[in-house]
Amino acid sequence: MISAVRGLGTHRYLLLFGFLMVFLSGHGQTFLISLYGGELRATFDLSNAEFGGLYSLATLMSGLLVISVGRGVDRLPLPVFTAGVILGAAAGGLLLALAPLAWVLVPAFLLLRLCGQGLMVHVAQTTVGRRIEAGRGTAISMVTVGFPTAEAVMPMVVVALIASFGWRGSWLLLALVLVIVALPLALALLRMEGRSIHSSRDRGSGDALAGEEESFDAAPGRRDWTRAEVLRDSRFYRILPALLAPPILITALFFHQVPIAEAKGWSLELVSTAFTAFASTHVLSLLLSGPLVDRIGAQRLLGFYLLPLLFALAVVGFVPGVWAAPLYLGLAGLCIGTAGTLMGALWPELYGLRHLGGIRAMAHGAMVLGTAAGPVLIGFLLDIGMNVPTLALMMMAYISVAILLVRPVAAAANRPAPSASR
Repeated sequence: MISAVRGLGTHRYLLLFGFLMVFLSGHGQTFLISLYGGELRATFDLSNAEFGGLYSLATLMSGLLVISVGRGVDRLPLPVFTAGVILGAAAGGLLLALAPLAWVLVPAFLLLRLCGQGLMVHVAQTTVGRRIEAGRGTAISMVTVGFPTAEAVMPMVVVALIASFGWRGSWLLLALVLVIVALPLALALLRMEGRSIHSSRDRGSGDALAGEEESFDAAPGRRDWTRAEVLRDSRFYRILPALLAPPILITALFFHQVPIAEAKGWSLELVSTAFTAFASTHVLSLLLSGPLVDRIGAQRLLGFYLLPLLFALAVVGFVPGVWAAPLYLGLAGLCIGTAGTLMGALWPELYGLRHLGGIRAMAHGAMVLGTAAGPVLIGFLLDIGMNVPTLALMMMAYISVAILLVRPVAAAANRPAPSASR
């Protein structure tokens, strides 16, 4: 790991940019917005179902929009697209702070989810995956550590801001920080990365990161697929169920953690303490999965990375006792961290660089739609009386099918990629 990090030193500013963008995505993540749930329901006289419905609607809309808007990272100068994403998230925070009526929450949540949760991570992982060839897996895992860092830092900051300035004042401050601190810092890091590359390669006055046209020449033996070609490639559909399983299933489990904990006989204090195991293994797997991808390839890792989640679901369904809670969450953390690295490293490995933003946007959009639908489906199954062991079995069956589907793709890692019709 240390040697891999040292080899990425020439891209230190790009890695800092990626980490910053992933960290800032916390502005649109559920773990932060949910902290405002009580205040928003009280202010606008919303029931839990009404508040959840508005949030789910905005999330579904963002999942659809990111598929098309995400292509902008392929077509616009990176600083321009980055500025638009950060300003869009700031506009969402400002709109939320000033919302006079409940319906205004929908466009506010939409901007926060699209620009924060969606496009900030998309920009970070697409840019790092595109610009770093050697050590790509390690680089993506390093920037993705920004997410658990945001989980650890931002809730404490937000709670303090709400206590000091109220929920509206806190969102005004968060929007202001995005505009006057985050935006200049992100653009400065891109400029410094461009100068660093220019200095190390001595390639004249070109500075692609500052907004000039780039050339993504395919490496020997690799070509760049278009989105239309990817949509005709059977591997894409074999991969999606496996790649999307951790975010969809873990989001659903966390969203309904209270009824699951009650069924298991776990106190909420135990569950909250056990989340330390999840955070620890999440970071650990991010740091280890990057070098592993660089060693064996993202495609091959697909074949077995879901096993910790399979075991985690078995613990949820069939292992009694209080120690099962940290075991389940620790195993889940191992899988979700690896999934984060794979989401960034797999697509350039399979489909090249030129259309990477558009290809990754399709997968990211599917993930957002899945994480919006998953809690609704699991909630419905719990409401009709499905018990936790049966629910766990159903999820384990899905994981098993996903592993079987993706196995041929993983096994073909050393064989040439199939040609797509032009």
